[in-house]
Amino acid sequence: MSLSSGKSCADALEAEGYRVTRVDVDRNVGAVLSELRPDVAFNALHGPFGEDGTIQGILEYLAIPYTHSGVLASALAMNKAQSKKIAKVAGVPVAESRVMDRFAITDKHPMPAPYVVKPVSEGSSFGVVIVKEDRSHPPQIISSSEWRYGDTVMVERYVHGRELTCAVMGDVALGVCEIIPTGHSFYDYDSKYVPGGSKHEIPAKISLNIYQKIQTLALKAHQAIGCRGVSRSDFRYDDRHSENGELIWLEVNTQPGMTPTSLVPEIAAQAGHSFGELLSWMVEDASCLR
Repeated sequence: MSLSSGKSCADALEAEGYRVTRVDVDRNVGAVLSELRPDVAFNALHGPFGEDGTIQGILEYLAIPYTHSGVLASALAMNKAQSKKIAKVAGVPVAESRVMDRFAITDKHPMPAPYVVKPVSEGSSFGVVIVKEDRSHPPQIISSSEWRYGDTVMVERYVHGRELTCAVMGDVALGVCEIIPTGHSFYDYDSKYVPGGSKHEIPAKISLNIYQKIQTLALKAHQAIGCRGVSRSDFRYDDRHSENGELIWLEVNTQPGMTPTSLVPEIAAQAGHSFGELLSWMVEDASCLR
């Protein structure tokens, strides 16, 4: 996904008139950046290293201005348990959860089903397991040797309902989009990145009251965690019984995807910002000490 985001962004920035050098990141990235000395580093990396404060720390050390969030906000947002604590204190509604060792989830449900088990620090829905009401025991995959997402997991109450997301650009919450997975039980990796894996409805067909509430909460989470540049907050909205149903914040993404099927470019376009304009804004917004 990082390569796809990187190519899309590099192509669009060149079209906007920027001189772009494409860097395929490996362990030697510090030396490469020291030699290049770019005016700005556009961070198109996703997941651990690129999204968790690591590459941000390297860029701070080298005094190279960069896009997206800084070291602390990136690290906090990548850790679902810590970011939820901060969001909750800020008044953002979150689902009940607990952090556990995955090997403690073997014969007995850690909370009443339905619930979700997810890695504490992963993106793109990697390792997410939904445990439904009819399961008598937790799925074996969680404690098996096939599990590749670390031993610490977060067990979270499953929230029924619709998948909604809201982009924040600077200090402005943009539109709200509903994500409707096509042929998938939830918004998993394929739904996100395979063309046709999901339908994006922008603006989301929800009441104005809920729409504005999501915008307010997305901006509140962005600011409480200390995000910079562009971020995207994900929500679940259970309106099965009433229009004023339960609205729950799931997480904030500090490095939202920038691929042809990505949400933030589509949300920004609906708000009047072309892909090139969005990326130009991010480049001009870049700095150190973020």
